Amino acid sequence: MKRVDRRAFVRAGLVISAGSVLSACSASGSPHAGHGSSGSGLILPGDPRVRAVEGQRRSTGRTRAYTLTAAPTRVDLGGPKVTTWAYGGELPGREIRVRKGDVIEATLVNQLPAETTIHWHGLALRNDMDGVPAVTQQAIRSGSTFTYRFVADTPGTYWFHPHTGVQQDRGLYAPLIIEDPDEPAPYDAEWVVVLDDWIDGVNGTPDELLAELRQGMGHGGHDMGGNPPQDGGGMDHGGHGMDHGGHGMAAGARVNPVAARSTPMPGGGRLLMGARSSLLGGDAGDVRYPHYLINGRVATAPRTLAAKPRQRVRIRLINASGDTAFRVALGGHRMTVTHTDGFPVRPVEVDALLIGMGERYDVLVTLDDGVFPLVALAEGKNATGLALVRTGAGSPPPATIRPKELDGKILRYADLTPAPSVLLPVKTADVTHRMELTGDMMSYSWGINGKAFDPERVATIREGQRVRVTFANKTTMWHPMHIHGHTFQINGTGPRKDTVNVLPGQTVTCDFDADNPGQWMVHCHNVYHAESGMMTVLGYLA
Repeated sequence: MKRVDRRAFVRAGLVISAGSVLSACSASGSPHAGHGSSGSGLILPGDPRVRAVEGQRRSTGRTRAYTLTAAPTRVDLGGPKVTTWAYGGELPGREIRVRKGDVIEATLVNQLPAETTIHWHGLALRNDMDGVPAVTQQAIRSGSTFTYRFVADTPGTYWFHPHTGVQQDRGLYAPLIIEDPDEPAPYDAEWVVVLDDWIDGVNGTPDELLAELRQGMGHGGHDMGGNPPQDGGGMDHGGHGMDHGGHGMAAGARVNPVAARSTPMPGGGRLLMGARSSLLGGDAGDVRYPHYLINGRVATAPRTLAAKPRQRVRIRLINASGDTAFRVALGGHRMTVTHTDGFPVRPVEVDALLIGMGERYDVLVTLDDGVFPLVALAEGKNATGLALVRTGAGSPPPATIRPKELDGKILRYADLTPAPSVLLPVKTADVTHRMELTGDMMSYSWGINGKAFDPERVATIREGQRVRVTFANKTTMWHPMHIHGHTFQINGTGPRKDTVNVLPGQTVTCDFDADNPGQWMVHCHNVYHAESGMMTVLGYLA
């Protein structure tokens, strides 16, 4: 690990001030003028190489301008009305949809009582637009504006959210869809579905929750020393777990619905004890959320997709939650998975999906005639979110409906094969970084390789290298691990992703080509784990 003086980084003017407007495609006139390495030996966000790589991205030459106003607001969840923070007063925020190669010019107006940023989750964009305070930019001060400008050259399903504290667990998130005009469209309609767990304005705020978690918590029946459970939570320990059954299951195994849905321990506080899931290898989460939302609505007031029988619908699923994996199924239907994290896979038919925080899946469904529940089961937490599909007459199902498809064939990573167009060529890794996921719930301190986040500690790589990041989970909890600025291929021949669930006792390899210079975050997408230390920096050497 290399150390970089971030104070020198800021002093050198290599992070844009909060009021700046970036001319991202122009080397002259960029506020990042100068070498950008600040004597650190690293390619920092202001380096000319970052601008040069941006200039090589294929662009349509068309700029799509947006204004995103982050401000306190009051939103209706479909009955419960809560005070929160959101973009434009909407939950989720208004979707951004562009064509591949368009330039996104998004001006963030910060009317919050705190600093903030925007991270464009999953995009391999230019480093100085990645939205990480103290790593790629200065935080945007309250009352200030900042314009993000970058070429959106990779089609797929993405989303955006702050990378400041635990702000993501408020209402600050929205979908980002990049369309590919050359992609076949074998469907009649499209539906973007955003999943979320909700506490803000109901039972305190995410910041108050984080403070409570940091006081430490004891989960009954767990080894609180940070070691994985001895029974492995149903996992195959004979190698890379993801190659032998995906989400913690042995190959060909059937899920035990009782084990997968065990009821959390009773109580009314914010901390959740006893949430267990065999799909997640044991402990399912730490937070007792009062609501689980689909497209901003509680289950008793669901959003409805109106369609026609026999229409084929593309559903883009995004998990924007803070601490919850969702098992998703559409009653009376099977789903054909076509993409994960924006990248195509060979189509595979399943009954249900398990989606960790930050993950996305695209599925195709041919609709039957009637009214059908789209259910998002909060995995291990014994609660659901609900939306409806209506193609004909019929009464809506009850808010508590749990279709049998939830216990049918559940997608595993091992079921997914990347489409030939996105399969990485076979190549030996030039550099490997082993990142052990460490920490425990008793003290609620999390880290990577036994250390909490320090922005001056950098795992270094060089442009042009084949990089392997190996995540080895040494804790009793699962962690959805996200690498900024790149899409990796898991376990050699698995799907291309930017976020991967790593179960207790599991080791997952993530390979990518180092083609996007700069400084990039690697972190758990459980927002409370990340903010409690499970983050590090992957940095390009100059």
